[in-house]
Amino acid sequence: MTKTLIRNAVIMTMNAKGEIIQGDVLVENNRIASVGGSVPSVQADTVIDANGKVLLPGFVQTHIHLCQTLFRGRADDLELIDWLRQRIWPLEAAHNADSVYYSAMLGIGELLRSGTTTILDMETVHHTESAFQAIQESGIRAISGKVMMDHGTEVPAPLQEKTAKSLEDSVQLLEKWNGAADGRIQYAFCPRFVVSCTEELLTGVRDLSEQYNVRVHTHASENQDEIAIVESERGLRNVIYLDRIGLARPNLILAHSIWLDEEERRIIRERGVKVTHCPGSNLKLASGVAQVPELLRDGVPVGIGADGAPCNNNLDMFQEMRLTAFMQKVKHGPTVMDARTVLRMATMGGAEVLGMEKEIGSVEVGKLADLQLLDLEDFHVYPSFDADWYSRVVYAATRGDVDTVMVDGRIVMRGRMMTTIDKSYVLREADRTLRNLLSRL
Repeated sequence: MTKTLIRNAVIMTMNAKGEIIQGDVLVENNRIASVGGSVPSVQADTVIDANGKVLLPGFVQTHIHLCQTLFRGRADDLELIDWLRQRIWPLEAAHNADSVYYSAMLGIGELLRSGTTTILDMETVHHTESAFQAIQESGIRAISGKVMMDHGTEVPAPLQEKTAKSLEDSVQLLEKWNGAADGRIQYAFCPRFVVSCTEELLTGVRDLSEQYNVRVHTHASENQDEIAIVESERGLRNVIYLDRIGLARPNLILAHSIWLDEEERRIIRERGVKVTHCPGSNLKLASGVAQVPELLRDGVPVGIGADGAPCNNNLDMFQEMRLTAFMQKVKHGPTVMDARTVLRMATMGGAEVLGMEKEIGSVEVGKLADLQLLDLEDFHVYPSFDADWYSRVVYAATRGDVDTVMVDGRIVMRGRMMTTIDKSYVLREADRTLRNLLSRL
Protein backbone atom coordinates (compact mmCIF):
# COMPACT_ATOMS: atom_id res chain seq x y z
CA MET A 1 0.00 0.00 0.00
CA THR A 2 1.29 3.46 -0.94
CA LYS A 3 0.41 6.43 1.22
CA THR A 4 0.52 10.14 0.42
CA LEU A 5 0.07 12.72 3.14
CA ILE A 6 -0.98 16.29 2.36
CA ARG A 7 -0.28 18.36 5.46
CA ASN A 8 -1.66 21.63 6.84
CA ALA A 9 -4.02 22.50 3.98
CA VAL A 10 -7.15 24.61 3.96
CA ILE A 11 -9.53 21.86 2.81
CA MET A 12 -12.58 22.94 0.80
CA THR A 13 -14.35 19.60 1.06
CA MET A 14 -17.34 20.37 -1.22
CA ASN A 15 -19.25 17.86 0.88
CA ALA A 16 -22.99 18.20 1.52
CA LYS A 17 -22.35 20.60 4.42
CA GLY A 18 -19.85 22.66 2.45
CA GLU A 19 -17.27 22.26 5.21
CA ILE A 20 -13.98 24.14 5.01
CA ILE A 21 -11.43 22.84 7.52
CA GLN A 22 -7.72 23.10 8.25
CA GLY A 23 -5.67 19.95 8.50
CA ASP A 24 -4.23 16.90 6.78
CA VAL A 25 -5.50 14.54 4.10
CA LEU A 26 -4.12 11.01 3.93
CA VAL A 27 -4.39 9.05 0.67
CA GLU A 28 -3.94 5.28 0.71
CA ASN A 29 -3.42 3.81 -2.74
CA ASN A 30 -6.08 5.62 -4.81
CA ARG A 31 -8.57 6.57 -2.10
CA ILE A 32 -8.89 9.18 0.63
CA ALA A 33 -8.27 7.56 4.01
CA SER A 34 -8.67 10.53 6.35
CA VAL A 35 -9.63 14.20 6.17
CA GLY A 36 -8.73 16.82 8.77
CA GLY A 37 -6.83 16.61 12.01
CA SER A 38 -3.14 15.75 12.13
CA VAL A 39 -1.54 12.60 10.72
CA PRO A 40 2.03 11.60 11.70
CA SER A 41 4.38 11.91 8.73
CA VAL A 42 5.90 8.51 9.45
CA GLN A 43 2.71 6.91 8.11
CA ALA A 44 3.30 8.20 4.57
CA ASP A 45 5.58 7.37 1.65
CA THR A 46 5.18 10.88 0.22
CA VAL A 47 4.56 14.02 2.25
CA ILE A 48 3.38 17.28 0.65
CA ASP A 49 3.55 20.41 2.77
CA ALA A 50 0.41 22.36 1.88
CA ASN A 51 0.87 25.14 4.41
CA GLY A 52 -0.70 28.25 2.89
CA LYS A 53 -2.37 26.24 0.13
CA VAL A 54 -5.98 25.29 -0.55
CA LEU A 55 -6.98 21.68 -1.22
CA LEU A 56 -9.96 21.07 -3.50
CA PRO A 57 -11.45 18.13 -5.34
CA GLY A 58 -10.25 18.09 -8.94
CA PHE A 59 -12.54 19.80 -11.41
CA VAL A 60 -14.96 17.65 -13.40
CA GLN A 61 -15.47 18.94 -16.94
CA THR A 62 -18.57 17.47 -18.51
CA HIS A 63 -18.03 18.34 -22.19
CA ILE A 64 -14.64 18.25 -23.95
CA HIS A 65 -13.41 17.41 -27.49
CA LEU A 66 -9.78 16.28 -27.11
CA CYS A 67 -9.58 15.52 -30.83
CA GLN A 68 -10.08 19.23 -31.59
CA THR A 69 -7.27 20.67 -29.48
CA LEU A 70 -4.95 20.82 -32.51
CA PHE A 71 -7.47 23.13 -34.20
CA ARG A 72 -7.15 25.95 -31.65
CA GLY A 73 -7.38 29.27 -33.48
CA ARG A 74 -8.44 27.72 -36.81
CA ALA A 75 -12.20 28.16 -36.59
CA ASP A 76 -12.70 31.59 -35.08
CA ASP A 77 -15.61 33.99 -35.51
CA LEU A 78 -18.22 31.69 -37.06
CA GLU A 79 -21.68 30.45 -36.06
CA LEU A 80 -22.11 26.79 -35.19
CA ILE A 81 -23.24 25.25 -38.49
CA ASP A 82 -20.67 27.20 -40.56
CA TRP A 83 -18.05 26.45 -37.90
CA LEU A 84 -18.71 22.73 -38.34
CA ARG A 85 -19.12 22.56 -42.10
CA GLN A 86 -16.41 24.99 -43.13
CA ARG A 87 -13.72 24.26 -40.56
CA ILE A 88 -14.18 21.53 -37.97
CA TRP A 89 -15.49 18.67 -40.09
CA PRO A 90 -12.82 19.07 -42.78
CA LEU A 91 -10.13 19.25 -40.09
CA GLU A 92 -11.47 16.18 -38.27
CA ALA A 93 -11.66 14.33 -41.58
CA ALA A 94 -7.93 14.93 -42.07
CA HIS A 95 -6.96 13.37 -38.73
CA ASN A 96 -4.86 10.23 -38.54
CA ALA A 97 -3.95 8.15 -35.49
CA ASP A 98 -0.83 10.24 -34.85
CA SER A 99 -2.61 13.60 -34.88
CA VAL A 100 -5.48 12.39 -32.68
CA TYR A 101 -2.99 11.13 -30.10
CA TYR A 102 -1.09 14.42 -29.86
CA SER A 103 -4.26 16.49 -30.01
CA ALA A 104 -5.48 14.51 -27.00
CA MET A 105 -2.17 14.82 -25.17
CA LEU A 106 -2.09 18.56 -25.78
CA GLY A 107 -5.59 18.95 -24.37
CA ILE A 108 -4.98 16.66 -21.41
CA GLY A 109 -1.83 18.55 -20.47
CA GLU A 110 -3.80 21.79 -20.43
CA LEU A 111 -6.62 20.22 -18.43
CA LEU A 112 -4.40 18.66 -15.76
CA ARG A 113 -2.31 21.80 -15.32
CA SER A 114 -5.47 23.80 -14.66
CA GLY A 115 -6.90 21.40 -12.07
CA THR A 116 -9.27 19.27 -14.14
CA THR A 117 -9.02 15.61 -13.19
CA THR A 118 -12.12 14.11 -14.89
CA ILE A 119 -13.63 14.77 -18.32
CA LEU A 120 -16.53 13.68 -20.45
CA ASP A 121 -14.94 13.62 -23.90
CA MET A 122 -16.31 13.22 -27.41
CA GLU A 123 -13.85 12.14 -30.09
CA THR A 124 -14.14 12.13 -33.89
CA VAL A 125 -15.31 9.29 -36.17
CA HIS A 126 -11.98 7.50 -36.55
CA HIS A 127 -8.77 6.86 -34.57
CA THR A 128 -10.50 6.96 -31.17
CA GLU A 129 -8.09 4.36 -29.79
CA SER A 130 -5.30 6.93 -30.09
CA ALA A 131 -7.20 9.23 -27.74
CA PHE A 132 -7.81 6.37 -25.30
CA GLN A 133 -4.10 5.63 -25.37
CA ALA A 134 -3.33 9.25 -24.47
CA ILE A 135 -5.91 9.18 -21.68
CA GLN A 136 -4.42 5.97 -20.29
CA GLU A 137 -0.82 7.22 -20.37
CA SER A 138 -1.49 10.71 -19.02
CA GLY A 139 -3.40 9.61 -15.93
CA ILE A 140 -6.54 11.73 -16.38
CA ARG A 141 -9.94 10.21 -15.59
CA ALA A 142 -12.25 10.16 -18.61
CA ILE A 143 -15.52 8.99 -20.04
CA SER A 144 -15.11 9.06 -23.81
CA GLY A 145 -16.33 7.59 -27.07
CA LYS A 146 -16.08 7.84 -30.83
CA VAL A 147 -18.41 10.36 -32.43
CA MET A 148 -21.15 8.77 -34.55
CA MET A 149 -22.32 10.32 -37.85
CA ASP A 150 -24.41 8.53 -40.47
CA HIS A 151 -26.46 11.47 -41.80
CA GLY A 152 -26.24 15.12 -42.85
CA THR A 153 -25.24 17.45 -45.64
CA GLU A 154 -21.79 18.86 -46.40
CA VAL A 155 -20.14 16.13 -44.37
CA PRO A 156 -16.67 15.18 -45.69
CA ALA A 157 -16.48 11.63 -47.03
CA PRO A 158 -14.13 10.34 -44.27
CA LEU A 159 -16.73 11.27 -41.63
CA GLN A 160 -19.67 9.62 -43.40
CA GLU A 161 -20.52 6.33 -41.73
CA LYS A 162 -22.82 3.45 -42.45
CA THR A 163 -25.25 2.97 -39.58
CA ALA A 164 -24.36 -0.63 -38.79
CA LYS A 165 -20.61 0.06 -39.00
CA SER A 166 -20.88 3.05 -36.67
CA LEU A 167 -22.65 0.93 -34.07
CA GLU A 168 -20.26 -2.00 -34.56
CA ASP A 169 -17.15 0.17 -34.21
CA SER A 170 -18.54 1.77 -31.06
CA VAL A 171 -19.25 -1.58 -29.45
CA GLN A 172 -15.75 -2.83 -30.27
CA LEU A 173 -14.23 0.22 -28.60
CA LEU A 174 -16.54 -0.16 -25.61
CA GLU A 175 -15.67 -3.80 -25.10
CA LYS A 176 -11.95 -3.04 -25.21
CA TRP A 177 -11.77 0.21 -23.24
CA ASN A 178 -14.72 0.44 -20.85
CA GLY A 179 -13.23 -0.05 -17.38
CA ALA A 180 -9.63 0.17 -18.60
CA ALA A 181 -6.83 1.64 -16.47
CA ASP A 182 -8.36 0.14 -13.30
CA GLY A 183 -11.68 1.80 -14.07
CA ARG A 184 -10.26 5.25 -14.76
CA ILE A 185 -11.50 5.03 -18.38
CA GLN A 186 -15.17 4.51 -19.19
CA TYR A 187 -16.99 4.42 -22.50
CA ALA A 188 -19.97 6.49 -23.67
CA PHE A 189 -21.91 6.31 -26.92
CA CYS A 190 -21.51 9.68 -28.63
CA PRO A 191 -23.93 10.37 -31.50
CA ARG A 192 -22.85 13.87 -32.56
CA PHE A 193 -26.29 15.45 -32.68
CA VAL A 194 -29.64 14.73 -34.31
CA VAL A 195 -28.54 16.64 -37.43
CA SER A 196 -25.78 14.04 -37.99
CA CYS A 197 -27.68 10.88 -37.04
CA THR A 198 -30.44 8.76 -38.52
CA GLU A 199 -33.22 7.53 -36.28
CA GLU A 200 -31.91 4.00 -36.83
CA LEU A 201 -28.55 5.00 -35.37
CA LEU A 202 -30.10 6.79 -32.40
CA THR A 203 -32.41 3.91 -31.51
CA GLY A 204 -29.47 1.54 -31.86
CA VAL A 205 -27.54 3.69 -29.39
CA ARG A 206 -30.55 3.64 -27.08
CA ASP A 207 -30.65 -0.15 -27.04
CA LEU A 208 -26.90 -0.72 -26.81
CA SER A 209 -26.45 1.80 -24.00
CA GLU A 210 -29.12 -0.05 -22.05
CA GLN A 211 -27.51 -3.41 -22.81
CA TYR A 212 -24.04 -2.30 -21.70
CA ASN A 213 -25.20 0.11 -18.97
CA VAL A 214 -23.18 3.07 -20.25
CA ARG A 215 -23.92 6.73 -20.84
CA VAL A 216 -25.03 8.50 -24.01
CA HIS A 217 -23.52 11.90 -24.73
CA THR A 218 -24.76 14.18 -27.51
CA HIS A 219 -25.21 17.84 -28.41
CA ALA A 220 -28.72 19.28 -28.34
CA SER A 221 -30.37 22.67 -28.79
CA GLU A 222 -27.09 24.57 -29.00
CA ASN A 223 -28.09 26.78 -31.91
CA GLN A 224 -31.37 27.96 -33.42
CA ASP A 225 -30.34 26.93 -36.95
CA GLU A 226 -29.65 23.43 -35.62
CA ILE A 227 -33.13 23.30 -34.10
CA ALA A 228 -34.68 24.45 -37.38
CA ILE A 229 -32.93 21.60 -39.23
CA VAL A 230 -34.17 19.04 -36.70
CA GLU A 231 -37.73 20.37 -36.85
CA SER A 232 -37.64 20.31 -40.66
CA GLU A 233 -36.36 16.72 -40.84
CA ARG A 234 -37.97 15.09 -37.78
CA GLY A 235 -41.00 17.30 -37.22
CA LEU A 236 -40.17 17.93 -33.56
CA ARG A 237 -37.82 19.99 -31.42
CA ASN A 238 -34.62 18.28 -30.27
CA VAL A 239 -35.45 17.09 -26.77
CA ILE A 240 -39.04 16.19 -27.66
CA TYR A 241 -37.72 14.09 -30.54
CA LEU A 242 -35.13 12.38 -28.34
CA ASP A 243 -37.88 11.59 -25.85
CA ARG A 244 -40.18 10.21 -28.55
CA ILE A 245 -37.54 7.69 -29.64
CA GLY A 246 -36.77 6.67 -26.07
CA LEU A 247 -33.37 8.31 -25.58
CA ALA A 248 -34.43 10.78 -22.89
CA ARG A 249 -33.38 8.71 -19.88
CA PRO A 250 -31.11 9.12 -16.85
CA ASN A 251 -28.06 7.92 -18.80
CA LEU A 252 -28.42 10.74 -21.37
CA ILE A 253 -26.09 13.76 -21.03
CA LEU A 254 -26.92 16.74 -23.25
CA ALA A 255 -24.28 19.31 -24.14
CA HIS A 256 -25.43 22.96 -24.29
CA SER A 257 -29.27 22.77 -24.17
CA ILE A 258 -29.58 26.52 -24.63
CA TRP A 259 -32.83 26.84 -26.57
CA LEU A 260 -35.27 24.78 -24.50
CA ASP A 261 -38.99 25.39 -24.31
CA GLU A 262 -41.14 24.52 -21.28
CA GLU A 263 -42.02 21.08 -22.62
CA GLU A 264 -38.36 20.22 -23.17
CA ARG A 265 -37.42 21.36 -19.67
CA ARG A 266 -40.24 19.20 -18.30
CA ILE A 267 -38.91 16.18 -20.20
CA ILE A 268 -35.37 16.77 -18.96
CA ARG A 269 -36.58 17.08 -15.38
CA GLU A 270 -38.98 14.13 -15.40
CA ARG A 271 -36.76 11.73 -17.35
CA GLY A 272 -33.66 12.41 -15.27
CA VAL A 273 -31.63 13.74 -18.21
CA LYS A 274 -28.37 15.52 -17.33
CA VAL A 275 -27.08 18.79 -18.87
CA THR A 276 -23.60 20.21 -19.41
CA HIS A 277 -23.12 23.97 -19.70
CA CYS A 278 -20.37 25.43 -21.91
CA PRO A 279 -20.41 29.21 -21.40
CA GLY A 280 -17.18 30.13 -23.19
CA SER A 281 -18.15 28.19 -26.30
CA ASN A 282 -21.72 29.51 -26.21
CA LEU A 283 -20.52 33.10 -26.07
CA LYS A 284 -17.82 32.78 -28.73
CA LEU A 285 -20.13 31.04 -31.23
CA ALA A 286 -22.91 33.49 -30.26
CA SER A 287 -25.15 30.51 -29.61
CA GLY A 288 -26.97 32.03 -26.65
CA VAL A 289 -27.27 31.94 -22.87
CA ALA A 290 -28.39 28.62 -21.37
CA GLN A 291 -31.18 28.46 -18.76
CA VAL A 292 -28.83 27.32 -16.02
CA PRO A 293 -30.56 28.86 -12.97
CA GLU A 294 -33.90 27.52 -14.18
CA LEU A 295 -32.51 24.02 -14.72
CA LEU A 296 -30.88 24.02 -11.28
CA ARG A 297 -34.17 25.13 -9.71
CA ASP A 298 -35.83 22.22 -11.51
CA GLY A 299 -33.38 19.87 -9.78
CA VAL A 300 -31.58 18.99 -13.02
CA PRO A 301 -27.89 18.06 -12.57
CA VAL A 302 -25.85 20.61 -14.54
CA GLY A 303 -22.08 20.44 -15.02
CA ILE A 304 -19.60 22.74 -16.73
CA GLY A 305 -17.35 22.05 -19.71
CA ALA A 306 -15.02 24.10 -21.86
CA ASP A 307 -16.10 22.26 -25.04
CA GLY A 308 -13.27 22.28 -27.62
CA ALA A 309 -10.23 24.47 -28.13
CA PRO A 310 -11.42 25.81 -31.53
CA CYS A 311 -14.61 27.28 -30.02
CA ASN A 312 -13.28 28.59 -26.72
CA ASN A 313 -10.09 28.77 -27.19
CA ASN A 314 -8.89 27.12 -24.00
CA LEU A 315 -9.93 24.34 -21.64
CA ASP A 316 -9.66 26.36 -18.42
CA MET A 317 -12.28 25.65 -15.74
CA PHE A 318 -11.43 28.84 -13.87
CA GLN A 319 -12.51 30.88 -16.87
CA GLU A 320 -15.63 28.74 -17.34
CA MET A 321 -16.64 29.22 -13.70
CA ARG A 322 -16.38 33.00 -13.96
CA LEU A 323 -18.37 33.02 -17.20
CA THR A 324 -20.99 30.69 -15.73
CA ALA A 325 -21.60 33.20 -12.96
CA PHE A 326 -21.23 36.45 -14.85
CA MET A 327 -23.36 35.75 -17.93
CA GLN A 328 -26.31 34.74 -15.74
CA LYS A 329 -25.94 37.82 -13.53
CA VAL A 330 -26.37 40.05 -16.58
CA LYS A 331 -29.65 38.26 -17.33
CA HIS A 332 -31.04 37.61 -13.84
CA GLY A 333 -29.32 40.08 -11.51
CA PRO A 334 -26.23 40.00 -9.26
CA THR A 335 -27.55 37.61 -6.62
CA VAL A 336 -27.95 34.65 -8.98
CA MET A 337 -25.23 31.99 -9.45
CA ASP A 338 -23.12 32.79 -6.39
CA ALA A 339 -19.55 31.49 -6.15
CA ARG A 340 -20.45 28.51 -3.97
CA THR A 341 -23.10 27.33 -6.46
CA VAL A 342 -20.67 27.63 -9.36
CA LEU A 343 -17.82 25.82 -7.59
CA ARG A 344 -20.21 23.02 -6.74
CA MET A 345 -21.16 22.74 -10.43
CA ALA A 346 -17.46 22.41 -11.27
CA THR A 347 -16.95 19.60 -8.74
CA MET A 348 -19.85 17.68 -7.22
CA GLY A 349 -22.28 18.93 -9.85
CA GLY A 350 -20.10 17.52 -12.59
CA ALA A 351 -19.77 14.25 -10.70
CA GLU A 352 -23.56 14.00 -10.48
CA VAL A 353 -23.90 14.59 -14.23
CA LEU A 354 -21.55 11.65 -14.81
CA GLY A 355 -23.25 9.45 -12.22
CA MET A 356 -20.00 9.40 -10.22
CA GLU A 357 -21.01 11.44 -7.18
CA LYS A 358 -20.24 8.53 -4.83
CA GLU A 359 -16.66 8.32 -6.15
CA ILE A 360 -15.44 11.84 -7.01
CA GLY A 361 -16.37 15.51 -6.66
CA SER A 362 -15.60 16.09 -2.97
CA VAL A 363 -12.83 15.54 -0.44
CA GLU A 364 -14.37 12.81 1.71
CA VAL A 365 -13.13 9.57 3.26
CA GLY A 366 -13.56 6.62 0.91
CA LYS A 367 -13.70 8.65 -2.29
CA LEU A 368 -11.17 8.40 -5.10
CA ALA A 369 -8.19 10.69 -4.56
CA ASP A 370 -8.73 13.18 -7.38
CA LEU A 371 -7.38 16.36 -5.81
CA GLN A 372 -5.79 19.73 -6.57
CA LEU A 373 -3.74 22.14 -4.48
CA LEU A 374 -3.98 25.87 -5.15
CA ASP A 375 -1.29 28.30 -4.09
CA LEU A 376 -3.17 31.53 -3.39
CA GLU A 377 -0.19 33.46 -2.01
CA ASP A 378 -0.20 36.14 -4.71
CA PHE A 379 -1.33 39.69 -5.41
CA HIS A 380 -4.46 38.82 -7.41
CA VAL A 381 -6.06 36.72 -4.64
CA TYR A 382 -5.23 38.92 -1.64
CA PRO A 383 -6.16 40.09 0.94
CA SER A 384 -6.68 36.75 2.65
CA PHE A 385 -7.83 38.11 6.02
CA ASP A 386 -11.34 36.84 6.86
CA ALA A 387 -11.56 35.60 3.26
CA ASP A 388 -14.53 34.07 1.50
CA TRP A 389 -12.83 31.00 0.09
CA TYR A 390 -15.46 30.39 -2.57
CA SER A 391 -15.08 33.94 -3.84
CA ARG A 392 -11.28 33.68 -3.91
CA VAL A 393 -11.36 30.47 -5.96
CA VAL A 394 -14.17 31.28 -8.38
CA TYR A 395 -13.80 35.03 -8.91
CA ALA A 396 -10.08 35.66 -8.34
CA ALA A 397 -7.97 32.52 -8.79
CA THR A 398 -6.57 31.43 -12.14
CA ARG A 399 -5.19 28.22 -13.59
CA GLY A 400 -1.69 29.51 -12.85
CA ASP A 401 -2.47 29.06 -9.15
CA VAL A 402 -2.79 25.26 -9.49
CA ASP A 403 0.34 23.85 -7.84
CA THR A 404 -0.25 20.10 -7.50
CA VAL A 405 -2.75 17.67 -9.04
CA MET A 406 -3.52 14.07 -8.10
CA VAL A 407 -5.71 11.63 -10.05
CA ASP A 408 -6.63 8.23 -8.67
CA GLY A 409 -4.04 8.68 -5.94
CA ARG A 410 -1.24 9.36 -8.44
CA ILE A 411 0.54 12.72 -8.51
CA VAL A 412 0.37 13.93 -12.12
CA MET A 413 1.70 17.42 -11.39
CA ARG A 414 3.72 18.73 -8.44
CA GLY A 415 5.09 22.22 -8.08
CA ARG A 416 3.69 23.00 -11.57
CA MET A 417 5.84 20.24 -13.06
CA MET A 418 4.05 17.49 -14.99
CA THR A 419 5.03 13.95 -14.03
CA THR A 420 3.13 11.95 -16.67
CA ILE A 421 3.47 14.18 -19.76
CA ASP A 422 6.67 15.47 -21.36
CA LYS A 423 5.55 19.03 -22.06
CA SER A 424 8.25 20.07 -24.55
CA TYR A 425 7.90 16.82 -26.49
CA VAL A 426 4.11 17.08 -26.75
CA LEU A 427 4.26 20.71 -27.86
CA ARG A 428 6.78 19.85 -30.56
CA GLU A 429 4.80 16.83 -31.76
CA ALA A 430 1.56 18.80 -31.78
CA ASP A 431 3.06 21.25 -34.24
CA ARG A 432 4.49 18.43 -36.36
CA THR A 433 1.24 16.49 -36.57
CA LEU A 434 -0.78 19.64 -37.28
CA ARG A 435 1.56 20.53 -40.13
CA ASN A 436 1.07 17.08 -41.58
CA LEU A 437 -2.70 17.21 -41.05
CA LEU A 438 -3.02 20.53 -42.88
CA SER A 439 -1.14 19.06 -45.84
CA ARG A 440 -3.92 16.47 -46.15
CA LEU A 441 -6.72 19.03 -46.51
